[in-house]
Parts: sequence; C-alpha cells; structure tokens
Amino acid sequence: MWAQIEGDRGIAPVASTGDFEVGGIEVNTTGKGPEEARDAGYRQATRLAWEKLWTQRGRGGPAPALDDGTLSGMVSAISVEHEEIGPHRYVAKLGVVFDRGRAAGYLGLQGGGTRSAPLLVIPLINQGGVASVFETRTPWQKAWADFHTGESVIDYVRPNGSGADGLLLDAGQVGRRSRNWWRTILDQYGAEDVLIPIARLERQWPGGPVKGTFVARYGPDNRFLGSFELTAANEDQLPAMLSEAVKRIDTIYAAALAQGQLRPDPSLNSQPQIDPKLINAIVDKLGPPPGLSGGTRDAAPAAAVSGATGPSIQVQFASPDAGAVDAALAAVRGVPGVQGAATSSLALGGVSVMRVGYGGDLEALAAALRAQGWKVTQGAGVLMIRR
Repeated sequence: MWAQIEGDRGIAPVASTGDFEVGGIEVNTTGKGPEEARDAGYRQATRLAWEKLWTQRGRGGPAPALDDGTLSGMVSAISVEHEEIGPHRYVAKLGVVFDRGRAAGYLGLQGGGTRSAPLLVIPLINQGGVASVFETRTPWQKAWADFHTGESVIDYVRPNGSGADGLLLDAGQVGRRSRNWWRTILDQYGAEDVLIPIARLERQWPGGPVKGTFVARYGPDNRFLGSFELTAANEDQLPAMLSEAVKRIDTIYAAALAQGQLRPDPSLNSQPQIDPKLINAIVDKLGPPPGLSGGTRDAAPAAAVSGATGPSIQVQFASPDAGAVDAALAAVRGVPGVQGAATSSLALGGVSVMRVGYGGDLEALAAALRAQGWKVTQGAGVLMIRR
C-alpha cells in the first residue's frame, strides 16, 4: 500500500476565480527592440481578446471600441501559451484574463447564474490498454488541473492526486455501485455527487496522430451524458487537444445542469431507518436495571410521563456516562410541548432510550428538538438525537 501513495505524484489544480479568461490569441508584432515588440504584442492580444470575449458572451454586434488604457485596466493577467522573440519581432499565442469586477459593466452582466452542487471529478484515462486516474500522473489529469473553473456553472471538486487519492479514487472506483462507499468518498472530499470525464487515447504510430474519444459521465451509476472525438496531429499537440476536450466536456455538463440532470443522487443522502420493533426487542432482552424489579422499571417511565396527554414517543440518545443521561433528559424536558421524559433503557457507554410524553405527533417533536439545537434522525415511530 505504501508503494501506491509514496513518490512524486499529484498535480495541484490551478486556483480559479470568476475572472474571464480568453485563450488562443495569436499575435505577430514588430518594434525597435524585443521589449517594444512584446509590449505591442500584449496590446494587440488585449484588443483581440476583448473582441473574442464580447462574442463569447453572446452580446451581439461589434465589441465597444475601448482605448488601450481602459482595456489594460481591465486585464488582470496575460499567460503565454507559446512565444518566439526576435531582435525586432514578437510572435506568440497568448491568453488574456479580464477582471470580472472591471469588465462586467462593459459586458452588461448583472450577476452570476445558478451553479451546481459541489461535484467530485474523477478524470479516467485509457491509453495503451491501461485505465488509470491518480495512480500515475497523466496528461488527462493535468488538463483538468489546468482548467480554469471560474466561469463554469459547475462547482468542480478537483483532487490533486497525491497522498491517499490514488487509493480512494482509482480506475475501479467508477465501477462500484455501493452507495455507502460512495457516500464515504464524497464526504472525504466535501462533494455531493461525482463526475466521471473519460478520455481514451489511441496512438496511430510512434510520433503520429493521437485519436481521442471523450465521454462525459456522472453519478454513482456512471450514467452517460455525451461523447465526441478529437485528433491531435502528434504528441506535441496532445496537451492542446486535451485542453479543448475539457472545455467541451464542461459544456456538456453545463447543458446537463440546465436540463436538471445533474441533481445530486438522492440515494447518496438517504437517512437510516430505525426499526422500533428491533428497539423494543433489545429493551426487553436487556431486562430491568440493577436494583429494580421488572415492575419497577416499567412503572418509573410510566410515572414520569403519566401526566402527558399526548402519545409516548421513543427517543434514542448517546449515553457515554450518567451525566450525559441526566443532561439529555433535562434538555428534552425543557423542549416546549414535552410533558414528561424518562429512560426506558439505560446503556452507559452506548445508546439509551427514553420515552417522551409529547402533546403532538412525531414530526412536531422532531422539529421542536431541532429548534433546540439537536441533530435528529427520524425513523418509523422513533427518533434518534445527538448534539
């Protein structure tokens, strides 16, 4: 197991904000020197990126003609995808990041839209007949780590692949259907459901084209949402192809969210049902507490709740010691509407049971307990409470 988590593995995801990023801007400028040529390239990239951003946001018509000073004030970063610098020429492919707060007014944006619940991303890649996620560093993992999620409507939870990630999120995990296991995994990463983007790479010959088949799936049942194919001319073009694939898969997930398909699976959040017959059987098997006869044990709870006009409701609670029992009884007796409470089964160091006289139904008592700060699990005719 140590061999599966040791070593240099994992790719930290880039920190994403809500800023607007426009990539793939090609420039070719000249100047008296390399610095002047590069500055001219940055200015040209900013103008071209602004026009592209305007089109991407679907505003229609030509982009507002802003001067270089205004555009420069909206730019928070320029990333270099590729560049060649000569004595008097600058040729590059750049990315421009516009600050959302400064650019939103010119774009006519009134605020953000609806975002998804936190969704765990498991980037599965198949290449050379081997499926992997975080067992080793892969180009598919890197493409997802480099993806800027700020503009996406999907709230991606992206593990970096180090430590125990390689054990918990392996290629076999996507085929598991156990809701209990998935719930454990999702709780570990603070997510509510799972997304499974799959890439299958086929290399035609060494140094030749790389064909990629990409599939967007989601949920513990690995449900299909969409697929497409892309081809890179060679290995050098593979990162660009995977980056484009991530953007297209994000579009598929965004469309699924708009159609209501990315709602968290309700089976991942099911509450345990407490069988009252099982509780009664355990209580009867335990017998009366030491020093009390069977009749005395039954009489004590009855006396405690004899003044209650409502039904007697069973409530389970953790009782590590006698003080916890007294504290739980006192707290429940102080809930508005409770007319009496007494233990019917005492298990120090375990779970005890009290009978509560309440002038209402089970749902009303559960709501009243929650209002007092208790965490309540509701079963069929019985409640379990904890702080």
